[in-house]
Amino acid sequence: MRLSIVVPVLDEAEGIAASLQPLQVLRAQGHEVLVVDGGSRDGTPGFAQPLADRVIASPRGRATQMNAGARIAHGDALLFLHADTRLPDAPPARIEQALRQHAWGRFDVAIEGRSTWLPVIATLMNLRSRLTGIATGDQAIFVRRDAFGGFPDVALMEDVAFSAAMRRRARPACLRDRVVTSGRRWDGQGALRTLLLMWRLRFAYWRGVPAELLAERYRGPPRGDGQPSMKAIR
Repeated sequence: MRLSIVVPVLDEAEGIAASLQPLQVLRAQGHEVLVVDGGSRDGTPGFAQPLADRVIASPRGRATQMNAGARIAHGDALLFLHADTRLPDAPPARIEQALRQHAWGRFDVAIEGRSTWLPVIATLMNLRSRLTGIATGDQAIFVRRDAFGGFPDVALMEDVAFSAAMRRRARPACLRDRVVTSGRRWDGQGALRTLLLMWRLRFAYWRGVPAELLAERYRGPPRGDGQPSMKAIR
């Protein structure tokens, strides 16, 4: 099974090379890495170019960018990977095994950061996902290409909406192998504060609050330089 690894990015110049370097082993095995840039102003595409099979431009928005990557993919399965998330060992074999019985799935996640709450938060995320069949983007969602219908083009919660649609067709494969994602958002805003924010946003989403409004709440008020207080590619 050939994997197409789709990495949506925005202003990730500082860390994109370190993020893509571990994927070079997979490229050597015949899998492809597709980087989709949403309008970076810091030269991210240039840093990514030598470490990806293709780097393309797309309108900004994680769902839009991931769908753009999926359209040019040649693999039998799609793996959507955040730029600040690292895969466990031997992901193609684990994904291929999972997709023999499931149309889609995700990994467990560990959050890397300073807060002592992060292991607890990751455990709760994994448990909730296993119970509900809803995956988050941090958990590296993968799907058979012939089963992929696209991410809903919304400003936030595209992973939740995608999971809900896929769950109606089949439960996900919930792999216990852990991807490791950056805790920069959690450390920057405070782990418990961020957890409460994410739960409020999720509850509001299920109540039908428009995703555009939720995205504004997610970003938070502008900093002194006029930029959103939470770095996000949305």
